[in-house]
Amino acid sequence: MSIQDQIENLRQELHEHNYKYYVLDAPEISDYDFDMKLNALQELEKTHPEYNDPNSPTMRVGGEVTKNFKTVIHDFPMYSLSNSYSKEDLEDWQTRVQKIIEEPVEFTCELKYDGASISLTYEDGDFLRAVTRGDGTQGDEVTHNVKTIRSVPLKLKGDNYPRRFDIRGEIVLPYEGFAKLNAERVELGEEPYANPRNTTSGSLKLQDSAEVAKRPLLCLLYNLTGENLGVSTQMESLNKSREWGFNVPKEAKLTKSIDEVFAYINYWDEHRHDLPYETDGVVIKVNSLQHQEELGYTAKSPRWAMAYKFKAEQVSTTLNQITYQVGRTGAITPVANLDPVQLAGTTVKRASLHNADQIEKLDIREGDVVFVEKGGEIIPKIIGVDFKERDSESSQPTVYLKECPECGTPLERKEGEVLHFCPNTEGCPPQIIGRIQHFISRKAMDIEGLGGETVALLVREDLIEDYADLYTLRKEDVLPLERMAEKSAENLIKGVEASKDIPFERVLYGLGIRYVGETVAKKLVKAFKSLDVLASANLENLVAVDEIGERIAQSVVDFFNDDANKIRIDRLRNYGLNLEISEEELEGQSNKLIDLTLVISGVFLKVSRRELQDLIEKHGGKNTSSISKKTDYLVAGENMGPSKRTKAENLGVKIITEDEFLTMVGD
Repeated sequence: MSIQDQIENLRQELHEHNYKYYVLDAPEISDYDFDMKLNALQELEKTHPEYNDPNSPTMRVGGEVTKNFKTVIHDFPMYSLSNSYSKEDLEDWQTRVQKIIEEPVEFTCELKYDGASISLTYEDGDFLRAVTRGDGTQGDEVTHNVKTIRSVPLKLKGDNYPRRFDIRGEIVLPYEGFAKLNAERVELGEEPYANPRNTTSGSLKLQDSAEVAKRPLLCLLYNLTGENLGVSTQMESLNKSREWGFNVPKEAKLTKSIDEVFAYINYWDEHRHDLPYETDGVVIKVNSLQHQEELGYTAKSPRWAMAYKFKAEQVSTTLNQITYQVGRTGAITPVANLDPVQLAGTTVKRASLHNADQIEKLDIREGDVVFVEKGGEIIPKIIGVDFKERDSESSQPTVYLKECPECGTPLERKEGEVLHFCPNTEGCPPQIIGRIQHFISRKAMDIEGLGGETVALLVREDLIEDYADLYTLRKEDVLPLERMAEKSAENLIKGVEASKDIPFERVLYGLGIRYVGETVAKKLVKAFKSLDVLASANLENLVAVDEIGERIAQSVVDFFNDDANKIRIDRLRNYGLNLEISEEELEGQSNKLIDLTLVISGVFLKVSRRELQDLIEKHGGKNTSSISKKTDYLVAGENMGPSKRTKAENLGVKIITEDEFLTMVGD
């Protein structure tokens, strides 16, 4: 047998034993025999580097060192899930689903794992890369570290997998491994880790992959993502993924009604502690992938999935002091400073009190024993006071702060607002710093080499006063800053310069207009095309834009009427930022579908659903999910549900084919 054949046979054998041990939990050889085979392979690869394979089983031991984790844009966004906490929430969600689908819907129920989200990409059956969730649009590449996780296949089984696809899941640290890890740390005189979830996230960002290899991490996978996947349902995708060698939990179940969904939830709420790792709820997904496409997404989450969170853990502790934080918009948030207490695996020292009304409603006072809960097991909040423990003689009602804790300006609370605000937008340090931090954030200008701490430092050193000042910085200005080396200073200046190419919609979002998030910014850009036109729009013009209400419109008008903002925008224009839609984006736009509402349903052959939606918007039309009297056209693809066709016919909605639609827009 040739050397190459020996190497290939050993690799195949070790991949198979690895799969049986870590995925099937059914080992066929001893650890000793496995290690002997692995050592033999390492020796052969060392003496014959011409047969190198980046996905060899020997890569499991790590050794690669990553100084800086590269930022990678996801091929397909990693959306977050909407949360529910009651049967009523889920029934409301089901009603919204049925309003759009209008035919029987099945659901896949899966456990919600409490770890670090990951996206794995495979090409031609080989593991290509691993990327953290990040902000959902882009994350950090952690490929070398994830290769050390033995439940992640480096080569797929069989041959019926798509040429390229992503599979999403969660990396977790099982209880047993976490306990063992902490026992070793205590023995070495080191602080034990606080909880499995944070330890998992930290492990993925260790610079030495050999250290990651020592940690008993487990990768649980549950969502195929890509094009031409060859599956038609979520349950089929789970079964196929198992066949290809992925570690897909077997607890998933297909259900045909919301009652069956709740039976699943009730069972696992009681039995979740029998599992070897942390879970904090159940994820319910519409099973049909065609139905998922029809339901689509909001700006943040899929409409076809809902997370049900198990009831949060509660503890009681003493509230020592109420302090106040100032946000970038001047909003004041009261914060409870607590006696440290363990809650859902973490030590909680602070909790949000939300606003003055909440404090008054619960009659929360300093010195009280309060009940603390983690909302969705993420954000600690105070849900009540143990009045039996209150000292009635010394206890004093809370008087809400009247002046800004940072600049001393009297606070304001407008009619209809729940929050108090500091009106000193140009002179209050947290507002100044917060605005600039928002401007440089990933979804806005995404300035490489510049983080939130550096922004705060630049403001404190009087190098900048607002985000327009960033474009006047020179390398010699920033070099003297703490922890700023020559290369870091160069990267910062280059990052600022590169941000001038960021498209208009992200610049608009970065300006930090109150109530103008990513989605609203896109709608405004589409409607007004340039910042100058938007700045001159009145309340009536703005409210006429789809989904722009009076509150948003007034905020936009107020922003552009402010003299300080006018100066900033003039400066940004002079520095060369994109304040209008580019010619490339304008090309091909028309009013062919102006004032028309269209619904897309079914499977299409020439263009994808996403491309159809883009074409509708490009030509001035409006996409909606469900058919109503206001619908002008139903664009019908193959396998469209009969109920949709019947409803369209009953309402007199014109039904057109994919070809007819493309002819209509001249594409």
